[in-house]
Amino acid sequence: MHTRKEQMEAFGRFLDVLDELREKCPWDRKQTNESLRPNTIEETYELCDALMKDDKKDICKELGDVLLHVAFYAKIASETGDFDMKDVCDRLCDKLIFRHPHVFGEVQADTAEKVSENWEQIKMKEKDGNKMVLSGVPSSLPSLIKAYRIQDKARNVGFDWEKREDVWEKVKEEIAEFEVEVDNMDADKATEEMGDLFFALVNAARLYNIRPDNALEKTNAKFIKRFNYIEQKAKEKGLSLKEMTLGEMEELWQEAKHHA
Repeated sequence: MHTRKEQMEAFGRFLDVLDELREKCPWDRKQTNESLRPNTIEETYELCDALMKDDKKDICKELGDVLLHVAFYAKIASETGDFDMKDVCDRLCDKLIFRHPHVFGEVQADTAEKVSENWEQIKMKEKDGNKMVLSGVPSSLPSLIKAYRIQDKARNVGFDWEKREDVWEKVKEEIAEFEVEVDNMDADKATEEMGDLFFALVNAARLYNIRPDNALEKTNAKFIKRFNYIEQKAKEKGLSLKEMTLGEMEELWQEAKHHA
């Protein structure tokens, strides 16, 4: 791996390249926070895809793309005199030091669980920090991840199940309530109860140390792989999926479990 000096030189080169692009490239010159935001979201998802695939080469590439966006926002802010990359780094370092008193101070925390217990209280003590426990959850987070973060933050201040296995009674309760509203043909209440059921399942996943978004994404990938197998086999037989019976597709689906 590279030395710290080499890494710092590479980062300086990157900032120099960005400065030149901002000055000389018409596309880079016209970018604003608003115009970059959709691209930032896309690049973040591309990094997530690479992480899920554990593709080290692609992870490196996508990290660079995300880093470009971080530096680009700082560059735009520097042009208006608001802040620059040094301010971003300084504020990050100050925050990390403040939030890790067990490393940079006298607080004792020997396990990750003990660190998490103090995390929310520390954040609320920060200048410009969160005033309420759940105020730090971004409203734009995908719903599944948001539910996990809400529950995790509540846990950090002691609002949690005493025994994790008790959560299954809550899951069963939500399933029963959802079935009642479906039987009543009340779409609004059924939607609400489905949300409650999802929330309870996310809670169960959290209690058993499972990231629900990762679990669902793995299932998505598995379904896509198996469905693609069915489609490919249909094409080999000169058929389209619409021409096949459900029974024929089910037979290929069972076959796909062993091959895809």
